[in-house]
Amino acid sequence: MTLDVRGGKIREIFQRRELLQLLVRRDLQARYRDSFLGFLWTVIRPIILFLMYYVVLGKFLRAADGVPDFAVYLFAGLTLYGFFNEMVVSATGSILANSGLVKKIYLPREIFPLASIGGAGFMFLVQCVVLLAAALIFRALPADPAQMLWFFPSVALILVYGLALGLLLSAVNVYLRDVQYLLDVVVMLAMWASPIVYTWGMVKRAFDSFHLPSWVFEIYQNNPITLGVLGFHRAFWGGGTPADYPSHLGLRILIAFVIGVVLVFIAHRVFTRLQGNFAQEM
Repeated sequence: MTLDVRGGKIREIFQRRELLQLLVRRDLQARYRDSFLGFLWTVIRPIILFLMYYVVLGKFLRAADGVPDFAVYLFAGLTLYGFFNEMVVSATGSILANSGLVKKIYLPREIFPLASIGGAGFMFLVQCVVLLAAALIFRALPADPAQMLWFFPSVALILVYGLALGLLLSAVNVYLRDVQYLLDVVVMLAMWASPIVYTWGMVKRAFDSFHLPSWVFEIYQNNPITLGVLGFHRAFWGGGTPADYPSHLGLRILIAFVIGVVLVFIAHRVFTRLQGNFAQEM
C-alpha cells in the first residue's frame, strides 16, 4: 500500500513536470531580478567566496601548508557543500514562500521543495564548470581521468540527504517558523565539521594525538557530508594520497546512500502527514 501511494505520488509529480520546470525557472529568475549582471552572479559569488577563504585561511592562517593545490581543494569542498546548503535552506522555506499557491489550488505539495532543489542544482552545475576550469588552470585534476567518476556517487549522496532534509524541514517549518532561522546557524557550523578548509588526515592525526575515542572519529568520517566532500575531492583534486582518505570510501558512500534513501521515505511520510493543515497554518 505504501509503495503504491509513493508510486502514485511520483506519477502525479511527473505529470506536472512542466509546472515543476516553470517553478524552477521562476526561482532562478527571482534570484537576480532587476540585477544588471544577472546570472553572472552565479559565477561571481563562488569566486569571491573562494578568494576570501583562500587568502584568509590559506595565506594568513597558513591552512594551505602541506596541502598541494590548496585553491582547488578548497573550491571543490565549498562547491559541493554550497549545493547541500542551498538545497536544504531553500527547500525549507519553499512551502511558506508559495503560500498563495498552496491556499488557492491543489498541487502535490512536494513540488515546491523539489523546485527549490532543482534551482540549487542548476546553480551547482554552473559552479562545477568554474571548478573544472580552475582545476584545469592549476593543473590539479587527477592523473587518472577515471577518478573524476567519483563526482557521481558524491553528488548522489549529497542530493539524497538534501532531499530528505528538504522534505522534512519544509513541512515542519510551516508549523514552527523558527526552523529556518535555526537552520542557518546549523548549516554554517556543519561546514566547519567537514574536511573543506582542512584535510581528513589532519583530523585523524588530531584524534590520535589527543587519544580521543575511536567511535567519535567513526561518526565524523561517516558523516554523509564528509563522505561526499571526500569523494568530490577525489574527482577534482589530484594532489591527494591514500593517507588523505579513509579506507573503503566507496563502500562507505554506498552504505550512507542506502541509509539516505530510507530517510527520504521517512521524511516523505512525515511530509504527507503534515501537509493536510498547511493552508490553515499559513
